[in-house]
Amino acid sequence: MRLHQVIYCAAALLLAGNPGRAADEIDCANAVTTVDLNACAEKEFDSADKDLNAAYKEIMADLTAPDPGNEENNKRWAEALKVSQRAWVAFRDADCQKLTVFEAGGGTATTGEILGCLTEMTQARTKSLRARYEVK
Repeated sequence: MRLHQVIYCAAALLLAGNPGRAADEIDCANAVTTVDLNACAEKEFDSADKDLNAAYKEIMADLTAPDPGNEENNKRWAEALKVSQRAWVAFRDADCQKLTVFEAGGGTATTGEILGCLTEMTQARTKSLRARYEVK
């Protein structure tokens, strides 16, 4: 089972204990319950993941755009970035899912800790890609 499936299953189980309350209804600035904190952490990760995907797509579009005389080089460059990004995602997921479980010590805070790790690493990768490829 992939990390996002594990997270969504955990979130679904947690949210099932609070039926009828959508994640958008939660005041994340004042969240105190584990269910609310996890829902807010998931929202933050989803936002960070969307930002990363947008930056990555913009970079790939630039690398695969027509560029007379550089098409072959850019094609190899785009493929190298694709391989790198996939490896980075695998590293991020393993690091956050596997190590954070032990670092958090288990318990109800673990899901939030995993999501926090995913968010932090995703935001850092987005910042790195944007700076490296001069993407806004």
